[in-house]
Amino acid sequence: MSSDATELRGPTRAWWWQNLPNLLTLSRIFLAAALFALLSFPGRATYLTGLVIFVLAAITDFLDGYLARRFHLVTQLGRVLDPFADKLVICGTFVFLAASHRMLETPWGLHPWIVVVILARELLITGLRSFLEERRIDFSARWSGKIKMALQCLLAIVAFAYLAFDQDPPGSPAWCWMSLVVLTYAALLITVYSGYQYVRIAAAHLEEIW
Repeated sequence: MSSDATELRGPTRAWWWQNLPNLLTLSRIFLAAALFALLSFPGRATYLTGLVIFVLAAITDFLDGYLARRFHLVTQLGRVLDPFADKLVICGTFVFLAASHRMLETPWGLHPWIVVVILARELLITGLRSFLEERRIDFSARWSGKIKMALQCLLAIVAFAYLAFDQDPPGSPAWCWMSLVVLTYAALLITVYSGYQYVRIAAAHLEEIW
């Protein structure tokens, strides 16, 4: 092992390094606040800028998890903040996008009832995870949850592009609308499936507890 790696793992490593994943997570929360403030004023420039901010937030999500695992920087604070920041960015973004007047008029688009299903799944799984982990039962993320997150991020990106294109004639191209529809219902299906999978796992543990 190199001296650099030893230094990073040692007790003398800097405070900022030990807390880098948490700092990235906090930056994602601030990015979310900036994004939501921006989306309060719909427009082509708003959606394009929002797209950039959302992608930056998604990058911090990847980086904080990678750094925490790679360099053993996982903390209890991070285990709470990271899923909170994820849900804040994704669910908040979907609420603002679905509330857009143009999105409400889009056939088979990202409509409010779909966002309600996504929110319900997130709230349910968060509650179950909190309940089980208090009892030291592992309820870590499954692959279906990771695929769900990836599809939701892609859906948000395409929704931003769709609304940005749609601000001026002739409107969004057909490929953009079709991508929006496909990703909307793909994300919806994997959201429901992953929720079912987590509930089934939780139910088995709850039977043991009760």
